[in-house]
Amino acid sequence: MQLKTILNHVEKHKSFVYGDGKWRHVHGELSLHVPIRPRRGSRPVCGGCGRRGPQYDRLARRRFQFVPLWGVAVYFVYRMRRVDCRTCGVRVEQVPWGKGRCHLTNTYRWFLAAWARRLSWQEVAVVFHTSWQSVFRSVRYAVVWGLVHRKWGSVGAIGIDEIAWRKGHKYLTLVYQIDEGCRRLLWIGRERTEETLTRFFLNVPRRVRIRIRFVCSDLWKPYLKVVANYAGQAVHVLDRFHLMMHFSKAIDEIRAGEARRLKEDGYEPVLKHSRWCLLKRPENLTVKQTVRLAELVKYNLRSVRAYLLKEEFQRFWEYVSPGWAVRFLDEWCTRDSTTKRN
Repeated sequence: MQLKTILNHVEKHKSFVYGDGKWRHVHGELSLHVPIRPRRGSRPVCGGCGRRGPQYDRLARRRFQFVPLWGVAVYFVYRMRRVDCRTCGVRVEQVPWGKGRCHLTNTYRWFLAAWARRLSWQEVAVVFHTSWQSVFRSVRYAVVWGLVHRKWGSVGAIGIDEIAWRKGHKYLTLVYQIDEGCRRLLWIGRERTEETLTRFFLNVPRRVRIRIRFVCSDLWKPYLKVVANYAGQAVHVLDRFHLMMHFSKAIDEIRAGEARRLKEDGYEPVLKHSRWCLLKRPENLTVKQTVRLAELVKYNLRSVRAYLLKEEFQRFWEYVSPGWAVRFLDEWCTRDSTTKRN
């Protein structure tokens, strides 16, 4: 089977014809160059408006890298035509196998982007005889295409989170769809700011935004503000991990302040080396920490009462009935107001 037959089967383009492939050396490696020429009588397509027009002239040969065959780099070689377009003037033609000035064919970009999901970008570049930059541009091309052609469908619940992607507190804001039966990444924004999350809601069609029923996020105030402005109809579910993190922070502040007061008043330093005994869950304590905690709970200290309140609050997550959960929360909030204020 000849190479032209294979290409016409996997990469056939109307109005263009493949020529006979020739062996060449590119950057010291053997490669296969396949010439392409327009069919006789065909008119080029304007790169601006997409309409066909008369040929103005032809440019120098360009190489477009195609998917490697049998471990050999393959290039399409073509002299781009310029179109004398009535609407756009003289413009470079639009070709079906590539876009703009990119030296990779569209098929090769999708090929690299697919492999970049399985291997590191550098490994993909080495295996398929290209550069890291080419893999990066291919992934970006696939992502942009996906954003443009994304089908929103019915989004009832979203989750908002952030991830550190570089040292120095550099974050990305992530928005997920977390509906039952449909969980996917919807959007990524640079930085963790109010403006970043606002851009997400502005990009969401209004018909989709008003149907959001649940939003899950942490307690970061800019997130709370933006969600209230753009999805005020939704129930805002606060993330359990971050909520309990605030409990731990409060207990740590109470313990540190009480330890200083005990020392100033000349009492025994019973809170010394007790930090992790009060912050960790009981099932995660070591044997030594378990013994230390048993000793601490004998004292009527604010730190101990705060710890007991935190552990008592864990029951809140077990409720299924909203009514009983509200009743528990009301009772819990009035148990020891002095401790919670401190």
